[in-house]
Amino acid sequence: MASVVLGVTGCLTPLTSKQPLTLTPVPTPARPVVGVYEPGVPGSWSEITGFTDATGIKPRIVVYYSGWNDPFSTSFARMAADHDAYVLVQLQPNGVSLASIAAGGSDAYLRSYADAVVAFGHPVILSFGHEMNGTWYSWGLGHASPAAFVAAWRHIVRVFRAAGAANVTWLWAVNSIDGASSSLSQWWPGAAWVNWTGIDGYYFRVTDTFSSVFGSTIADIRAFSDAPLLIAETAVGTTQDRESQIASLLAGVQAEHLAGVVWFDEAQYGGIYHQNWRLEDDPNALAAFSRAVATYLDG
Repeated sequence: MASVVLGVTGCLTPLTSKQPLTLTPVPTPARPVVGVYEPGVPGSWSEITGFTDATGIKPRIVVYYSGWNDPFSTSFARMAADHDAYVLVQLQPNGVSLASIAAGGSDAYLRSYADAVVAFGHPVILSFGHEMNGTWYSWGLGHASPAAFVAAWRHIVRVFRAAGAANVTWLWAVNSIDGASSSLSQWWPGAAWVNWTGIDGYYFRVTDTFSSVFGSTIADIRAFSDAPLLIAETAVGTTQDRESQIASLLAGVQAEHLAGVVWFDEAQYGGIYHQNWRLEDDPNALAAFSRAVATYLDG
């Protein structure tokens, strides 16, 4: 088909293994939804259960990161569907060039992956080469050209369309320009090739606000796309003002009419910001998050 048709606007309908497996994309939510990334996925659901037990919130989107040539985790996707959630897979093209992907060098892998997604039947969110406007990934700024990225993206979508994968929602996810200065529009595959847009960004300073972390990036994206926009990866670090920053984050998601927000629930003391993003390790932050979700989101 020549373009992707977005789902009907409204509440995300419950997913069960008994419902008819019609190949449709994820519907655009009427109110922002909550998503989560937990370490240990897709091998285990236990950390997501722990997140729900601690927060009282059942995430509607669950994320895992997939290396190139890794197969689609059907078992994890089924577990997500059984818990009324959609799986979001971050496809990471490590160890392969964008030019090779665009030229068809990975087509056997992509066709196998697409066939598995079709066989699964439920809606799936797929993102390829996230944070490409940053310098830290092999497919990003300084390592690959925007033209090569766009060509690879479009080729991947073509392969999935040829396989009949109408249940895929394609998420184009950039890093907040607060942390990556590359012009966003040069990385844009075009409206015919993207269902949702996304932004990754973190509160790691006590002075961070929704506007400073996400405001300029949202404005930039909305200058060339009116697709639903998801905060695809975020968290508030262990700063002295963490509770109010959590509230402002979720209030901003509501005020900007975003599709939702995915909380990155992992301790990363060895990461770039040396932060513990986990809510379960901070009772005050945990309570603030639960209150803010109840106030601002569909959680």
